[in-house]
Amino acid sequence: MEKQINAKKAAVIGCGFVGSAIAFTLMQSRLFTELVLLDANFDKADGEAKDIAHGIPFSGQMKIYAGTYDDVADAAIIIVTAGANQKPEETRLDLVNKNVAVYKSIIPEIAQREFQGILLVVSNPVDILTYAAVKIGGFPEQRVLGSGTVLDTARLKCVLSEHLRVDSRSVHAFIIGEHGDSEIAAWSSANVSGVPVDDFCEMRGHFNHEEAMDEIAEKVKDSAYEIISKKRATYYGIAMAVKRICECIVRDEKSILPISSIQHGNYGMEGIALSMPAVVGMNGVEAHVPVSLDEEEMELLKHSADTLKEVIGSLDLP
Repeated sequence: MEKQINAKKAAVIGCGFVGSAIAFTLMQSRLFTELVLLDANFDKADGEAKDIAHGIPFSGQMKIYAGTYDDVADAAIIIVTAGANQKPEETRLDLVNKNVAVYKSIIPEIAQREFQGILLVVSNPVDILTYAAVKIGGFPEQRVLGSGTVLDTARLKCVLSEHLRVDSRSVHAFIIGEHGDSEIAAWSSANVSGVPVDDFCEMRGHFNHEEAMDEIAEKVKDSAYEIISKKRATYYGIAMAVKRICECIVRDEKSILPISSIQHGNYGMEGIALSMPAVVGMNGVEAHVPVSLDEEEMELLKHSADTLKEVIGSLDLP
């Protein structure tokens, strides 16, 4: 008999800066009535759970506690943030061997409990680990997704909104490809409330489009490095991105987000996970959404895919 899912229950595996910030954000979101925290150091998880639980009177009733793998088996969503953190001067891909090893200990624990919910991968390098989670755990591909470039896309909207002096919620643009150094700003499809971004720039007095686009894309790509160099880690932005993904799943919103998932033929990509816009709902990844890309963007996307494929080829995965 198939295990029943508790639609109002989530779990966070890994209670470092990122996992704890996600747990705190989810407590305030009212999306769940039960939240389980797991960490290799049980006391760390227990301390975070107790600290966050003391905010419940200001938010809404729910149960937050430190638990074990047995406690997460019926969760609607398991969010995995466990792994080594990115250090200053270190790329996300530099983390790959350390964190694949971590996933080889975590994912089988989840799989052997016949988990039927959505697995949301947040640890870096997120694209490689999303692929690894599918291969190690044997889960259906649509039920495993990575946070991908949801945060990078938010950063792009944030920087563009400042540049154009307009509400970031009116900016429609995607960062696609690897969540990392080979990511691509999809300028061809970028618009502000339906107005092509170049046209809107001119409305706001900006005319050096190519120079400005390069500068903005670099600023977005380097933003994590800048934050890490100043405060050792990034966690608030990703916590909000994860909350947004959880909203789409729990409410079956079918929103389009640039999450990381395994590709099969999209733009010629096969057998890798990276970020492309997808319809996200209660069943996970429901469909991939093609976006308009020019020739240069297609080449950059191919380069991003090849970079990830080379790394995957070097790993010992099922």
